[in-house]
Amino acid sequence: MTRTARISVVAAMLNEATHVDDLVRDLAAQDFEGEVEVLVADGGSTDGSPARLEEAAATAGLAVTVVPNPAKLVAPGLNLCIERATGDLIVRIDCHSRYPADYLRRCAEAADETGAWNVGGVYEPDGRTPTERAVACALDSAFGGVNWTRDAGKPHRVEADTVYLGAFRPDVFRQVGGYDESLVRNQDDELNARIRAAGGRIVLDPAIRSWYRPRGSFRSLWRQYYEYGRWKPVVMAKSRRVLSVRSLAPLALVGGGTGLAALAPGSSGARRLLAAGTLAYGLAAVGFASAAARRRGERLRLVPYAAAAYPVMHVGYGLGTAAGLAALSLTSPPAPADGDGSSAGPSAG
Repeated sequence: MTRTARISVVAAMLNEATHVDDLVRDLAAQDFEGEVEVLVADGGSTDGSPARLEEAAATAGLAVTVVPNPAKLVAPGLNLCIERATGDLIVRIDCHSRYPADYLRRCAEAADETGAWNVGGVYEPDGRTPTERAVACALDSAFGGVNWTRDAGKPHRVEADTVYLGAFRPDVFRQVGGYDESLVRNQDDELNARIRAAGGRIVLDPAIRSWYRPRGSFRSLWRQYYEYGRWKPVVMAKSRRVLSVRSLAPLALVGGGTGLAALAPGSSGARRLLAAGTLAYGLAAVGFASAAARRRGERLRLVPYAAAAYPVMHVGYGLGTAAGLAALSLTSPPAPADGDGSSAGPSAG
């Protein structure tokens, strides 16, 4: 068993002034007994994020280095941090997430005890505003959760295809390379596909938990999931495999619905199928939203908004996937969208 004595925490940041105080507070409270360094790649923030981060870190006695990230995107920023990392374990974090005091320790224990190339846990969506809480309900179910897994409630570690964020030995990046800088989204999926192709193990430890703050508007949620879908075909093309059947479900939903809608004017059968499918989808959305709201202790008046978040995510992802496939057919990957920041949400499965 390799013992982790020093951890390098890496993150990419762009205009995260509202999150850096919580981030520093969480990292300063970690109960890992070894050394911790924090490297944050800033993509040219205009809201004072770097200065606020450094000030909060100095007050908390946390070693933080801000690395300029001219490319502004997640993958280049993470690679810049990884190049400077000196730890025995490199733990990727996200500025939109919160971390319990045992987060780094549990990552180190899982990496030490399993010898896996990448270890990670599960995130729990945790919103503050009504819209964020509604989206959190939608994420917290098998019907809408990108990182939902049946293994989250198990008491033991399991092999996985991918995990949220991740903790890596430095040798992993020397062996398979860093994050693919041609990808705006889904960099984690592509890196994990390379790890598995090289014979490495990826382990999910349900004891490793974090809290993720969802998008605060349906417009930003749509944009997030459209981008997830838009870059999924690129990842599949690079890895030469379908990463998961679940990732194709939104495309099937959009394609099937569009096809039936096109046939409906001249076909009673198509109209019946379209109506039945829409009804079944609506009932499923309300059912899953209601169950999630009860489980999370939310008021039932939040259920309609949680149910509405499902089609925003599913249709956005499906249309994005269609756009990504169309771009691949023209032999050019989709171009980055304006405003793509360096703090990504959970990668869509």
